[in-house]
Amino acid sequence: MTFDNNSSVYYHLMEKYNKELKYCNNLFRYSRLKTRRVNIGDVPLGGTSPIRIQSMTNTNTLDTKTTIEQCIRIINSGADYVRLTTQGRKEAENLVNIKKELRKKGYHTPLIADVHFNPDIAEIAAGIVEKVRINPGNFVDRGQPFSDKQYSEEEYKAGIDNIRERLIPLINICKDYGTAIRIGVNHGSLSDRILSRYGNTPEGMVESAMEFLHVCMNENFHDVVFSMKSGNTLVMVQAYRLLVNRMFKEGLVYPIHLGVTEAGGGEDGRVKSAVGIGSLLADGIGDTIRVSLTEEPEFEIPVAKKLIGYFSGRSDHPEIKDVPGILANPFRYQKRKTNPVRNIGGENVPVVVTDLGEERSISFSFLSQLGYQYDAKENNWIISGQATDFIYLGDRRIECLVPEELGMIVDYFAWENETGEKDRLFPLFSFHEYIGKKNRSGRLNFIKIDLPGLDEKDLKYLEGDDTVVLVLQTQNQNGMAEQRALICRLMDNLNHIPVIIQRDYKEKDPEDLLLKSASDLGALLLDGLGDGVWIRNKGPITCREIISTDFGILQASRVRTTKVEYISCPSCGRTLFDLLETTAKIRKATYHLKGLKIGIMGCIVNGPGEMADADYGYVGAGKGKITLYRKQEILKRNIPSKDAVNELVNLIKESGDWFDP
Repeated sequence: MTFDNNSSVYYHLMEKYNKELKYCNNLFRYSRLKTRRVNIGDVPLGGTSPIRIQSMTNTNTLDTKTTIEQCIRIINSGADYVRLTTQGRKEAENLVNIKKELRKKGYHTPLIADVHFNPDIAEIAAGIVEKVRINPGNFVDRGQPFSDKQYSEEEYKAGIDNIRERLIPLINICKDYGTAIRIGVNHGSLSDRILSRYGNTPEGMVESAMEFLHVCMNENFHDVVFSMKSGNTLVMVQAYRLLVNRMFKEGLVYPIHLGVTEAGGGEDGRVKSAVGIGSLLADGIGDTIRVSLTEEPEFEIPVAKKLIGYFSGRSDHPEIKDVPGILANPFRYQKRKTNPVRNIGGENVPVVVTDLGEERSISFSFLSQLGYQYDAKENNWIISGQATDFIYLGDRRIECLVPEELGMIVDYFAWENETGEKDRLFPLFSFHEYIGKKNRSGRLNFIKIDLPGLDEKDLKYLEGDDTVVLVLQTQNQNGMAEQRALICRLMDNLNHIPVIIQRDYKEKDPEDLLLKSASDLGALLLDGLGDGVWIRNKGPITCREIISTDFGILQASRVRTTKVEYISCPSCGRTLFDLLETTAKIRKATYHLKGLKIGIMGCIVNGPGEMADADYGYVGAGKGKITLYRKQEILKRNIPSKDAVNELVNLIKESGDWFDP
């Protein structure tokens, strides 16, 4: 940009640029995205309706009794909709019995049929349940994963004509019965035709959905819902943003179903879901959510409730002034350009700062909570993959031996009054302290700053200072947007000072802290905004739990990898082995490895695609049979389930990625 930031030409160009990239109502003022209302039975979706919660059964849909019992558990947990696996004609026909018995028992929650591969099955289900989910990647097109076939223009258009021919009968049935359709695109199962033109990209996901939408619109059918799911939070968020942007341009915004597919279980599944779903909810996007955990489906509902609850009432937040020049593309990841200061900024991965300002005792043994253990025999430190990079000590300092890798931050006056060695200590200033004091560190100075207290001349004052790292604070209820505005203000002024994103919480439950902080920090990290994270919590949560949350957020945001990432599906009626038990076995065998991605997929519907960037894959190939992948290559087929975990470990060893715990 060569124009002066105050010129009318500059503001005109920025207004045009921002409109072209628009994907929500406003980046700095929270409000729900207004979508078209779609009736799902008697529980409407979109429009002015509240955000709905749903889950999916993992039972055999032919087992009527067991499926009904699980549906009831899901409903009693608070679900607004229940989705059921519908992989065959018999399963589709049995939906009649399941629905009938649920209604007899007094449960009128709308049911959704989840259909893959067979339009005929979708047509049967559409006459029974309130909504049918179809996957554009396999509803008509049947390409093989990873094919390199090139389609001529005529072949490509013929594929679209084929969609129209197969989709219209379903649309007509849905019109007759008042049934809605979810056009549910999965990153892991794009059609071969779409892959040939767009690759496995967010653009390809959106194009896949729009092909189906255009058929629906041409048939004057508008009871349509969209999802753009991926196990990769970056892909997922970009795909949803692109979808909304595309619908804005076409003049009609349909309801949106949010979810991170193959998120996994436990803490990992929750933080990954919060990063993806929370980042979109923070911008007002989303009409219904499903938190896909590798756990019993009723356990997903409380997590979804907490995520939705965190954003309720947010529209009343204090005003955040718009930043006219938004120079980040929301559809492409690009880390904000910053100057390296010590190990912060530049090409460095984001750092973790752990707040010990209120810790009563910081002893030598306490360092193990921070990820550092001293080996007296070897006279060196053993550092875990999740060892904090900096600790904040307030006005104190640790007198015991600490590893060289651990930086210590102290308040400015404590640093100034330090009479001993200052090489390991770094001062934390307020902005006014920094400009008023000549005594500063010649290597690294932290400056606390927030948007209400920021003045343009402050930024000018800091230009060219290659020792400064800003600590961005916020007290705004919509703190993510305020910190986004602050970083955008830096970008607008071509300021390359690194920033640490600091957030304050008052949580008693580690899960609550995880969900809230992952939503707040993940939304910024996914856009390349932030050179470090600093979570402070007034409550009984330990610093070890906070550090685990910090690193979990960084990994889920795909900006720093410190442990194995398990890309595991939530299980459904198509699953060909006990997913919970198998995932636990694989975790136990491989938890100590660093930086690997292991896909654990119950079947082939999304398996090979969703784990396309995984290092290893464990996929159900048939009853009691497992296929093992390395990257996208099948290396071992139809291994008996009882031997498959050991075979996976052997494969990792043979490939040179194994080390003993």
